[in-house]
This record gives sequence, structure tokens and C-alpha cells, in this order.
Amino acid sequence: MHTIHTPHHNRHFWLLAALWLLASLLAAPAAHANRIKEVAAVEGVRSNALTGFGLVVGLDGTGDQTTQMPYTSQGITNYLKQLGITLPAASIASLQLKNVAAVLVTAQLPAFARPGQAIDVNVSSMGNSKSLKGGLLIATPLKGADGEVYAMAQGNLIVAGAGASGGGSKVQINHLSAGRIPNGAQVERVVLTPLLEGDSINLGLEASDFQTARRVAQAINKRFGEGSAKALDGRTIKVNAPTESDARVSFIAEMEELQLESSVPSAKVVINSRTGSIVLNGAVTLGSCAIAHGNLSVSITTTPMVSQPNAMSGGTTTVTEKSNIQIRQEPGMLIQLPPSNQLSEVVRALNALGATPQDLLAILQAIKAAGALNAELEVI
Repeated sequence: MHTIHTPHHNRHFWLLAALWLLASLLAAPAAHANRIKEVAAVEGVRSNALTGFGLVVGLDGTGDQTTQMPYTSQGITNYLKQLGITLPAASIASLQLKNVAAVLVTAQLPAFARPGQAIDVNVSSMGNSKSLKGGLLIATPLKGADGEVYAMAQGNLIVAGAGASGGGSKVQINHLSAGRIPNGAQVERVVLTPLLEGDSINLGLEASDFQTARRVAQAINKRFGEGSAKALDGRTIKVNAPTESDARVSFIAEMEELQLESSVPSAKVVINSRTGSIVLNGAVTLGSCAIAHGNLSVSITTTPMVSQPNAMSGGTTTVTEKSNIQIRQEPGMLIQLPPSNQLSEVVRALNALGATPQDLLAILQAIKAAGALNAELEVI
């Protein structure tokens, strides 16, 4: 029997080849997949907004000026009346409650919330209180859109801010007229959720898209059998589901974990006209076009002048103004932008213009109107 010895350089060659193959696999872009739960939700399973009027007490002289905020004194009067304390009508008008502030309390009642469950609440001043820091929210009923009380809120506020004033000077960090109470309300009433009604459920997509609706229906049919789901439109998918509660919950849990191959998003440019922010997604492309953009500036200078009358003339001294108006328009060179099929090329082409974000707002709209921008413009 002969023993075959592998040459040393061959072992190195195979080792390098294996490492190169591993690096290639790691570097290969993996197909991005979303779960159904990330693009759609079961219709009817949602939170509900709650709101209520309340009073924050225990403030260090930073409450409402009740002479200017009559609802604050009225609120404290109604609260004291519930405790069996009745104030004379004459004293109500003269109340000076510097440690009390009228507030609006808001919360989100989650789906399937049960009585006794704690939820977070937000508290916002509705008067002229200087600060809610250190305040205590007294029992406040929170109502839904139907006028029914669904939760009761009470607790100490957390205000993420600080401030001090004196001698006409004031320093403030963050916002002092709004705060939050973690677990500050208890649920008192159940909101019925139509999850178990009928033999089917509807899935609602977060964004209307026919391609996504078709892929969701295909993924469900592939897993649970043909005919289990069908897309009703670009946003709604009807899914046949078990009628028994435990089986339906298990079915929804498994269905939401199904993977979807993400499709190419529609090209969109989002413009914030207030801040000048511009966001482009990866599907934006640019056609060949030429752009000329120049700046126009108007400068107005006003100089005060004194008109002095001659001696013994009986005239009066008057102050007049002399205005100097200048209009300057900077030349704009014609710049040709080549076709750009990738987002990096679009960004490089727009940067070549040297325009400010505010100028780009007008330039992008003009390029879209000329038909050279292959994207949807959305102004927020």
C-alpha cells in the first residue's frame, strides 16, 4: 500500500479557494423578506383614543391664573363639591389657586385591554400654567368617542424639563407644560373586538399596493391551501379562518409569521416644505435633462435723514427716510444632467447643481413637470 502525500502548496490552494467561496457567499446580497405581520394587520384589532379633563395639584406656585382661566376654578369647585365641600358663590370668583392647573389627559386603549390593566397617559396644560413639574393628577375619568368612561387616570407627573426665572430673566430646558404618567390609568371597561365573528378575517395592508396584496394572498394559499385567501383590492385580503377561539388565534399567529419576498417599491420623493428636507427611495431614476438655476435677490436699505429749516423761518425740524432699492440676479449656467438609473447617480447629479435644499424643492418639481424625474412627488 502506498501513502499519497498532498503537496504543501496544494493544501494552501484548497484552503484559499474555500475561504474565497465562503467570502463570496457572505458577500452575496440576501433576498430581503418581510413577514405578513410587518405589512398588514387584522382589521378590527386596533387601539382607541381616550381623553378627559383633569386637574393637576401640588404645583409650586406655577399653576394657572384662575382669574384668567375660569374653567380651572370651576373644575376645582366641582371636585370639592363631590367631596362634600360647598364654596360660597362670592368666594369662587376670587379663588387664587396658584398650585392648581387645568389639563387635558389623553391615552391609547390597546386592543383586548381588560379591567384593571394599567396604561400610560399623557398630560398637557390647557391654561397659562408655567410648569407642571412636581404636580399630581387627581382622579380623572377618560372617555372614548362614544362618551363612555373606559379608564381612570391618577398619579404623579414626570416632566422631562427644568426652568428657573428671576429678575426678568428666564432659563428653560425642554417643555414644562406637558408630562407623562407611566401606568397612570386603569382600564374600567372592555372594548369588544370583532375578532371571533364570522368564518373569515380581513387583513388590511399598511399601504395600498396591489402587488403586496397579491403576494400576501399567495403566501397564505401556499401554506394553508388554495382558496384560503383572496385579495379584495389593493389593501384588503379576505382570509378563511377557524371559528373556535384557540384555533383562530393559533391560525393568525402562524399566518403572521409567513415570509414575503419584498417587491421593488414604487419610486417616490418626499419633500418637507417647512424644513427643506428631501428623501428619495432607491427606485428613483432620472432622465436626461438640462437645468439652469439662478438666484434673484432684492435689497432695500433705508437711511434716516433730518430736514433742518433755516433760522427765523418758522419751520420745524422733521425726520425723513431715504430708501435705496437694488435688484440683483445672479447668472445661472445651463447644466446638463445625464440619465441616472441608480439612486447614487441621482444624488451625484443633484449635488452637481450646488443648490440649497430649498432650491432643490423647486428644481425637483420642475424636473418632474418636464417628465425627466421618474418618481412620485409627495409634499408633507
